[in-house]
Amino acid sequence: MTDRLVALANGRVVGEVQRDRRGQLAFVYDAGWRASEHAYPLSLSMPVGAPQHGHDKTEPWLRGLLPDNENVLARWARTFQASAGNAFSLLRATGEDCAGAVQLVRPERVDSALVPAGRQVVWLTAAEVEVRVRTLRADDSAWRLDGEEAQFTLAGAQAKTALLLEDARWGIPQGATPTTHILKPPIRGFPGHCENEHLCLALARALDIPAARSLVSRFGQETAIVVERCDRMRAAGRLVRLHQEDLCQALTRGPFNKYESHGGPGCRDIAGAIRYHCSRPGEDLRTFVKAIALNWVIGGTDAHARNFSLLIGVGGRARLAPLYDLASALPYPGHHAPRRKLAMKVGGESRLGYIQVRHWERFAAEVDLPPEEVLEICESVAAETPDRFADVVATARSEGLDHPIAERLKREIASHAGACLGSLRR
Repeated sequence: MTDRLVALANGRVVGEVQRDRRGQLAFVYDAGWRASEHAYPLSLSMPVGAPQHGHDKTEPWLRGLLPDNENVLARWARTFQASAGNAFSLLRATGEDCAGAVQLVRPERVDSALVPAGRQVVWLTAAEVEVRVRTLRADDSAWRLDGEEAQFTLAGAQAKTALLLEDARWGIPQGATPTTHILKPPIRGFPGHCENEHLCLALARALDIPAARSLVSRFGQETAIVVERCDRMRAAGRLVRLHQEDLCQALTRGPFNKYESHGGPGCRDIAGAIRYHCSRPGEDLRTFVKAIALNWVIGGTDAHARNFSLLIGVGGRARLAPLYDLASALPYPGHHAPRRKLAMKVGGESRLGYIQVRHWERFAAEVDLPPEEVLEICESVAAETPDRFADVVATARSEGLDHPIAERLKREIASHAGACLGSLRR
């Protein structure tokens, strides 16, 4: 006997995830999908040219759709009477709204999932959204409330939930209707983290690095950062899912191998994937280098491979997705020490205060760019960041953001940017 989940993408059948009696997984493309001129791969590791892909490719991709938070997995396992380590069983209950375009749907729910978007939404009051954020803040495993019908899954470890925002109303979508925004409450022990992330994303855009758009919102007495999903867009008056996957999925690494120090992809691996898969490899590679330089300058110590994604288009042509989950560790006690480490090494060195010109030169060789070009990118980011961030903070204050983290971030980032610039000019 074989269990099945049907993979759908914007009203089309892509194929099936199959599980045999031994628990081995396979993904089988639908013949009609493979023949379509609009087809794209479920994963860049599973090209459409091959009709079927085995467990070694399918299992890490499925795991990449699920949270990294073991408390969330354990809670979902209890709720859905499944093993926390069984990605297939968990996605049977949560896979109708995943990262990217693909929905993973039980065979009996396929017709429901193909209903045109906009017809299946449970709308929430402002008070109900406030309860969700408060519950998440108190319990980081409460990504969904007990007993509700929400069918979504998100990657990552931080407490979050996904909702639809339409006409200034929040709702829980089902079937074909996708979520559009991710809501994250403050992180315990890191005051002002919502504002921190919002400001750092705005800084990236000010430096011409594509990044997700966000705002810090109040829901009654609760605060959350609201992040607009980059894998959703409106086209011809309807919501459309855009396909994407993170770099762990693209490189067949499980989500718990997201850090380079734990066997996850490093800068060389990601640069190689960009060069091989992206339709504009030079442009996307330079954006990636700029993003690594930005994380160095702001002390963004969580920029691991799961926090970089590729948007996948027809024929598997890809582009580097906008940045997300970008924040600075600098304003928090114990996080400003020179030994604080980046998630991926720069030329063999990850400690913030130890990265020098020679490391960037080695990094340039790893990503196959001229060292003078990499150093110019790094110097530009370090030199521009203090003024750009001051402008970002001023704009945010004019819009009502009043958390003291903003001024602390401005001081800390300016100081560290100066140190980074100095290390490049020795």
